Amino acid sequence: MPYSHYTEELTGLKDARITFVENQGNILHIHLKMEQRIHACPNCGEWTSKVHDYRTQIVKDISSFGRFTVLHLQKRRHVCPLCGKKFYEQVDFLPKYHRITNRMFLYMLQQFREFWSMKSVARSNNVSSPTAARVLDYLNYTPLRLPKVLSIDEFRGNSGGEKFQCILTDLAQKKIFDILPSRSSEHLYAYFSKFANRKEVEFLVMDMYSPYKQLAKALFPNAKIIADRYHYMRLVDWAFERVRKEEQKKFHEDRRKYFKHSRKLLLKNTARLTWEESFQVEKMLSVSEKLKHAYIIKSNFELFMKCKDSISAKKQLSYWLMYAMNYEVPEFEDVAKTFTRWSTEILNSFDYPYTNGYTEGCNNKIKVLKRVAYGMPNFERFRRRIMHALAH
Repeated sequence: MPYSHYTEELTGLKDARITFVENQGNILHIHLKMEQRIHACPNCGEWTSKVHDYRTQIVKDISSFGRFTVLHLQKRRHVCPLCGKKFYEQVDFLPKYHRITNRMFLYMLQQFREFWSMKSVARSNNVSSPTAARVLDYLNYTPLRLPKVLSIDEFRGNSGGEKFQCILTDLAQKKIFDILPSRSSEHLYAYFSKFANRKEVEFLVMDMYSPYKQLAKALFPNAKIIADRYHYMRLVDWAFERVRKEEQKKFHEDRRKYFKHSRKLLLKNTARLTWEESFQVEKMLSVSEKLKHAYIIKSNFELFMKCKDSISAKKQLSYWLMYAMNYEVPEFEDVAKTFTRWSTEILNSFDYPYTNGYTEGCNNKIKVLKRVAYGMPNFERFRRRIMHALAH
């Protein structure tokens, strides 16, 4: 007994009937039409099945049997017997004004989520790059309420003519919240002012970029500001590295190469050094008084980072600031001044478990997206692509 619905089962296109199939190279051309049914007039609501004429529409579909697929859909144009309105029949698998099927649209979105490049998405679906890019235009990620724990950071961008774009994440839910075209104070104030629940934000986590703190104090009166641990730890490492590089320039070539190759040993946490490594570090520090002082400052900072709460950390921080200023190492004096300005926010990081670790992870994924996309000058498309790729 013949199977009456073989066309629908084979193609997955509901109510479609194939009239003709042809192969042209690596493209499968399927000619089809829909089963006739009555439609409501969009003008007056009258039901009709009266056909005025036909029009063949070319539609791209997902690949079939290892070939690109092109549908030649013979669409009926109905005419309303009551008001004379002419309109095309409704096709469930083809949205209005589209030239690709719903399932191809969804398949391309999945490819974008998997970090495919624009060119790869276009090639794999036999469409142009502009067509693939326009798929992103249908996405809508519009946040309505601010989260209770908000992280703010920036990444080097290349969209919209801005050097830096801003990323916002919900640290409590581990979700990306939004991508902003600029980190300028003017733009950030305008953006956050639109949210009515700013007073509900309990924590703001950030690096030590002063405009962020000014923004937080102005717009988030109930939020505790937390300086991200990674960022202020990095300032100490960078200061020590500047001293090392400056001092090793004074050495002869062999010793300079030795210090360069042994830099990780100098940066290693003092408590984790083996006896042999400690002896090696002591020997290295003996050739430079400034480097020795810088190492003492760095080692005392490690004691500060071992504190379990803000009370003990406050006491240890005061000791460390004294070391940083008294040893007269300019590179660390600048860091000490920064820590003094941000002391409250730094100490908050010892009482609350929030860091920008998740946000930095998102930044790394954004770098991958930028690389596969070879840059995206259209910021809104870039934003939608990031939100789509990183959304849970």
